[in-house]
Amino acid sequence: MDIRELKYFIAVADCGSITKAAEQLFVTQPNLSRQIQKLERETGKKLIERGARQIILTEAGRLLYKRACEIADLFEKTQGELLSDDDNVGGKVTIGGGESYAVGLIAKAAHAVVSRYPHVKFDFFSGDTDAVCEKLDKGLVDFGVLIEPSSPEKYNSMRLPLTDTWGILARKDSALAAKDVVSAGELKGLPLIFSVHSFKKNPITERFGASPDKINVVATYNLLYNASLMVEQGIGYAVGIDRIINVSGDSKLKFLPFVPPLETHLDVAWKKNGELSRAAKVFLSALKDVLNE
Repeated sequence: MDIRELKYFIAVADCGSITKAAEQLFVTQPNLSRQIQKLERETGKKLIERGARQIILTEAGRLLYKRACEIADLFEKTQGELLSDDDNVGGKVTIGGGESYAVGLIAKAAHAVVSRYPHVKFDFFSGDTDAVCEKLDKGLVDFGVLIEPSSPEKYNSMRLPLTDTWGILARKDSALAAKDVVSAGELKGLPLIFSVHSFKKNPITERFGASPDKINVVATYNLLYNASLMVEQGIGYAVGIDRIINVSGDSKLKFLPFVPPLETHLDVAWKKNGELSRAAKVFLSALKDVLNE
């Protein structure tokens, strides 16, 4: 299989239709069908099922789709790096991380880069630590923004000089909203909304003094904005970090920090044995300048 075939397969999966994908790719439908059949012969697996309204990926098809997207992203990234020259730095810098106001420092460094090198593009992947580390290890992102610790045996890293404060988002008309701070003990038995990552990892859950299966988790989230909507609807209290959701003015929500305080640091990490592109090196230099200001 080659990169063109993989991109054809990605288009079919995204469109859910060979006809729509053919129109998008400017190829004929019979030609595209032959390419998919060729992929199925090469893999020895059935990749798609034709339903009444759209195609459905088989289990093998879903695996190939995931890997094909990774390969296509890496191909385009490498192509951009090779096309840049010494006088005209270009290509894509990919950064993965979760939500934090500390990411503003990264945005500041990115702005400095694109101001000087307009051919450099940035792609930010939002995900929890496990997802970011997986992409970092595979070379699919250049940098990961990770909650401490950041596996010093695997990664080089820089500590961002800002901390995230943990607490809960509560409706302003809830009983807890009358408080300024909240302890983990006051949350025992209450319906809680956790981020997928923080629920699996200490020190967040250990603050509650109970095993995770004894905490009343009614929902989980990847993005705190989505969790805030669940809080607004009265589903529960969202455990998260401050300064992500605007709770000022006519917001229905209030943020209550934990007492005693619970703070975490963020590290910008990159593979120890990986070769950074020129664009990534330029960004790293700009980030160091921002942190030294």
